[in-house]
Amino acid sequence: MSLAICSLKWEAAHTGAQTITYDSDGYHLVRFPYVTGEEQYDPWNMHDPAKGGDSASTFPDARSGLIWPSHDGWGVLCAMVFWEADAKGLEYRARYVRDPLNLSTGYNSTATTDIAPTRGGQYRTYMWQMFVHPQTPLGLKISVRGAGDVKVSTPLMLAEFKLAIHTDVKTP
Repeated sequence: MSLAICSLKWEAAHTGAQTITYDSDGYHLVRFPYVTGEEQYDPWNMHDPAKGGDSASTFPDARSGLIWPSHDGWGVLCAMVFWEADAKGLEYRARYVRDPLNLSTGYNSTATTDIAPTRGGQYRTYMWQMFVHPQTPLGLKISVRGAGDVKVSTPLMLAEFKLAIHTDVKTP
């Protein structure tokens, strides 16, 4: 079975802090630079700055948070998010979203996870599988919430977002 893969990485130590801005759904679309290198792999151009608009996207605009699947297929989405240590009793959330910017088929979130904090830094990994399509971009959205569901801007340290598409899905 063949795979088409896109692997994105953002790290505060290399690109500076990522400002957490909350969209109308109460989540932040994580942005990724348009580069290749350590953990960055995109031979199918799924993280293409030309897609989804009239002009090229530039990091850290919202479109830099999108992966545009190169094929129809069974997608395995993986993410890793590190937040700085925080002792405020926060709740950490993440979700995958089909078309998070309403550019094609409409916003559709799936696999929302919420986790209570642990001592020290908050280090999380997420995985979900679903059918993906080239006309529907995917995004990783995060949220940090305090008491009373108040959104908090806890600094990110690292984020990775990966898509592996099984392009040869058998049908009976």
